[in-house]
Amino acid sequence: MSKHHPLINSVLILLFVLQSFFCAFVSQAEQVVIYIRDDVYYDYLKFVDGKDILAIRDFSGKTIRRDVVDMIIAQQALKIGGFEHAFEYVPGKLNFRNTKLLEEGELLISFDSYWRSDANKLDNDVYISQALINNGEYIAGIYTTPKNTAVLAINSLEDLSQFTAVSSPKWATDWKTLKTLPLKDLIREDEWLSQARMVNLGWIDFMLMAFHSTKDQSFTMEKIYLVPVKNIGIELKDSRHYVISKKHPLGLEAIKAINIGLNILRKEQRITNAYQQSGFFVDKSKVKILNK
Repeated sequence: MSKHHPLINSVLILLFVLQSFFCAFVSQAEQVVIYIRDDVYYDYLKFVDGKDILAIRDFSGKTIRRDVVDMIIAQQALKIGGFEHAFEYVPGKLNFRNTKLLEEGELLISFDSYWRSDANKLDNDVYISQALINNGEYIAGIYTTPKNTAVLAINSLEDLSQFTAVSSPKWATDWKTLKTLPLKDLIREDEWLSQARMVNLGWIDFMLMAFHSTKDQSFTMEKIYLVPVKNIGIELKDSRHYVISKKHPLGLEAIKAINIGLNILRKEQRITNAYQQSGFFVDKSKVKILNK
């Protein structure tokens, strides 16, 4: 029986090791890391429940919300547009950290859409997709604790002068909209979850929030329970878009794919249907928009 020369054995071992590293690298390269806020991710997992993302057409359910719809539509649009890479999700207490990661090329895309006014500030570092939510389509609810009966009785723009609201100037459209309202006071808090807690505890009267798909349009998370003023809305005058890092190696491929996909989904009415079914798009004939 012939035996390999020790040098040949060493070369074969080296080739095997290199091949293993290469395979691991390729496998890793196919996984695109996406950082996502943990509460959004957990609601997403509950809603999707193992379903094929591309096949989802029904967006009604207990854990569906605007940012979960954003997450699903982004994946559908990318896939339809020919983007074949898989995603690996890293949930955490993220908020504005994602913006820095996008600017540095460490994050390919934010699955939570951005206001156009916020996206424009990042124009040097990101591609901005076609509109996901058109200007005039975003009607927010005035959310408060069920104990705040005074807020729940709001019926006119003038009524707002009795109350405090909370938001962040880092969301330019939200902040600008609230600044135009005749409020008693507008409090700054940059963490969204902290805003919701402040309203839930009664420290702040209300916050603007996307309408939810629950029967009473209420929002629940852990000990937080907020409800909207019935049939009252505030229009946020801006469009929303996906932002994709120009510095990420897959950035150019992703922006081309997502725009192709968004075009197709828009033509098939799937974007509008998704936001209507999720309770986010409300019937404007049944909602009194105070700042129209």
